Amino acid sequence: MKLILLSIAAVFALSSCNTMIGIGRDTRLLGEGMEKTAAKKGGGAEATTSGAPVY
Repeated sequence: MKLILLSIAAVFALSSCNTMIGIGRDTRLLGEGMEKTAAKKGGGAEATTSGAPVY
């Protein structure tokens, strides 16, 4: 029973708008960093930012 309640509480905590926005922002920044690193090492096209809003 405790495990079920804990799971439900975790779902509510992780579904918070600010949490999801933060995860999305971090994921976007991680991807941009990987693109920049790949462009530097591979000599490919210059990496640009996605232009996605930052909250």
